[in-house]
Amino acid sequence: MLVGGVSGRTGPHSLPLARIKRIMKRSSDDVRMISAEAPVVFSKACEHLIGVLVRRAWAAALRRKRRTLLKEDVAAAVANTDVFDFLVQVVQQQPK
Repeated sequence: MLVGGVSGRTGPHSLPLARIKRIMKRSSDDVRMISAEAPVVFSKACEHLIGVLVRRAWAAALRRKRRTLLKEDVAAAVANTDVFDFLVQVVQQQPK
């Protein structure tokens, strides 16, 4: 069994499983049924992805001598990590 943080409204998971299941069903017309374990595994994978991304963004903020995460820190974390190449277009910096 996968163990996560304890939350009163979602059980032992940080992300709401019902919402994850709904997103999974809406992802394709071919998806009709989802096993009970699939949203739990997907939730843990998302938690891990978010954790790694936030740690790298936090490191970017500390390098700039700040204690507040900004969009630029997340963008720097994505740009400096090959694993996050799929997020580059999402976090591209907007011209000011």
